[in-house]
Amino acid sequence: MTTVAASSTADRIARLRSQPWVAPRLAHEVTLPGQPGDYRPWPERLHPELVAALRAQGLDRAYSHQAEAIESALSGRDCVLVTPTASGKTLGFVLPVLDAWLRDPGSRALWLFPTKALAQDQLAGLQELVAHLPEARRDLLRAATFDGDTPTGLRRAIRQDGHIVVTNPDMLHSGILPNHTGWVRLLQSLRYIVIDELHAYRGLFGSHLANVLRRLFRLCRFYGSNPTVICCSATIANPGELAGRL
Repeated sequence: MTTVAASSTADRIARLRSQPWVAPRLAHEVTLPGQPGDYRPWPERLHPELVAALRAQGLDRAYSHQAEAIESALSGRDCVLVTPTASGKTLGFVLPVLDAWLRDPGSRALWLFPTKALAQDQLAGLQELVAHLPEARRDLLRAATFDGDTPTGLRRAIRQDGHIVVTNPDMLHSGILPNHTGWVRLLQSLRYIVIDELHAYRGLFGSHLANVLRRLFRLCRFYGSNPTVICCSATIANPGELAGRL
C-alpha cells in the first residue's frame, strides 16, 4: 500500500513553475498575504425560510459584498457586484430572486450567462440551496435553462410556468424577444434580470447585447414590469460604466 501525502498549494505552484513552458511566459509575480473575511449578518428582511435554508448549508453569515448586494436588490436598486472568482457572487443574485418568489409565487426572473456550461453550473447551485427549503416550497419552484438544447415540450412549459428562466444573449435575441407574445407571464411579472460575467460583454459582443437589452426593457415597459438588474463581474477597472453603457 502506497501513501501519498496531499501536496500544498506551494508545492503545486513549484511543480508548475518547473515546467519549461512556464518560465518564459511569466512577466511578474507577487504574493498577497491572506486577509480575514469581512462578515455581516444576513439582511433582516430576507425571507426566514431562506435564512433557514442557508444555515442548513452551514452559511450562518454573509460576506460584506453579499449583504450589500442583497440589500440593494431587495430595495429595488440596480447593482453591480464585482469580486474575484469563487468569492460568493452567486448568492448575491440567487437570494433576492428566491426571496421575491417566496413572497410572491407569481414573480419571475431572467438570468443571462454567456455560455451554456456556466448556466448549467449556476442552475445546479440554485437547486442545492432550494433543496433545503420546506418540501412544499421546493416542489413548486420551476427553474430551467432555455437554450438551443432545450426539448420542444420543455420549452412550452418554461414559457408558461418558468419562475427562473436561465438563458444566454443569443437565445434571448432569437428565441424569446421575437416571440414575446408567448412569454407574457415572464415579461409581465419580471422582478429581476441577472447579467452574469459582465466583463465578457465588450467590443462587438457588448454592442450586440446592449441592443438586445434595449429591446428587452422596451418589452418590459410594454407589459407593465420594471425589473431590478443585478450584474456580476470579475474584477475590472470600470464595471459601473460598462453596466451603464449596456
